[in-house]
Amino acid sequence: MILPSPAVQHRDGLGLAAAARHAEDAGLDSVWHGDHLATGTPTVECTIALAVAATATTRIAVGASVFVPAIRQLAWAAKLLASLQLVSGGRLLLGIGSGGGRAQWAAAGVPFEERGPRTETALRLLPHLLAGEPVALPGGEVTLAPGVTVPPLWVGNASAVAIDRAARLGDGWFPSLITPEALAAGRERLVAAGRPAPAIAIGALTALGVAPGTPTRAELAAGIAGYRHAAPDAARLPITGGPDEAAARIAEYAAHGATHLVTGLSGPDWRTQVDLLAEVRRRL
Repeated sequence: MILPSPAVQHRDGLGLAAAARHAEDAGLDSVWHGDHLATGTPTVECTIALAVAATATTRIAVGASVFVPAIRQLAWAAKLLASLQLVSGGRLLLGIGSGGGRAQWAAAGVPFEERGPRTETALRLLPHLLAGEPVALPGGEVTLAPGVTVPPLWVGNASAVAIDRAARLGDGWFPSLITPEALAAGRERLVAAGRPAPAIAIGALTALGVAPGTPTRAELAAGIAGYRHAAPDAARLPITGGPDEAAARIAEYAAHGATHLVTGLSGPDWRTQVDLLAEVRRRL
């Protein structure tokens, strides 16, 4: 479950620490936060937000959805992640991506065209940097201390390039806003590349229940259509309705290979959405 944005926090009188505690008390497995530098929408830095969530809780995993190491100097990125893994007591789940619009890369001073090679380098070297092993970087050999347990690395995006990266360099695949059929095809590609039982986390958008102000599936689909999805596919992607309907939708993804669900919540009250999602989890 994605932690609430600053706008939702303000609307519902809910800080990140309280939101993470509410999710943990409800029985959910993990809380997540995106990684955005310059999007035009207010957001909190990913590792800081997850550190707040981690120190406010004791059990629930904290996840990056997804961290973009390629817009950072790699040793600094590794230090941020190692620190987060340390303060969380080893509860970090690390989605890795190369996304974001050109404005984000320009703000970071990194050429947009370098996102692929820089992401590949990060996926190869981050495990060694996090573990406290010596790593040769352009400025010389670097050894970070203390070393930490390397978290699972789930490679984001549904593209063929991302699937191949997940097979070669990751511990799992993390596509968002994907149909069950496309998920199954991606899983087949992973298996063919030598991943017989891949971890697959899907990113989704959810609005549960029928309280006034809860977005309809059509309203959510209209926004999803802006993410390069054809209208018929976009209409199928939101998870809506009551716990039984939502559980059936999630079970369909599980039948096509998904092992984890990471979802954003849309509705008039974030806490209520969390409680409904926890009810869906119990029914699964």
